[in-house]
Amino acid sequence: MVGRVRRKAGLVAAAALAGQRAAVPAVCALCRRPLGTRVEWHHVVPRSEGGTDTVPLHPICHRAIHAAADNGTLARAGTLDAIRDLPALARFLRWIADKPPDFHAPTRRAHDPA
Repeated sequence: MVGRVRRKAGLVAAAALAGQRAAVPAVCALCRRPLGTRVEWHHVVPRSEGGTDTVPLHPICHRAIHAAADNGTLARAGTLDAIRDLPALARFLRWIADKPPDFHAPTRRAHDPA
């Protein structure tokens, strides 16, 4: 009997979670293009640095953020506006602006001028 009660509780929790996912904003928090079928959640301030707030992103935008900056840089930036101002991400945002919502391409780290 306990197994059936747990299973029902799990189904209720899954339905609640599905309801939360249905309320996903319609645009990517980084590039502001419409979201596609795949959505990833990004901690604006990394969890390792004490962040708790998440925002929805395209997978390619999420990878671009982590390719452009390490967790310390993201924590110091603290906001998406500051992250958008990073030179590597500014170039990425200009490039991605006219792509369709489900567009995907390999993500490469920015070259550091030495």
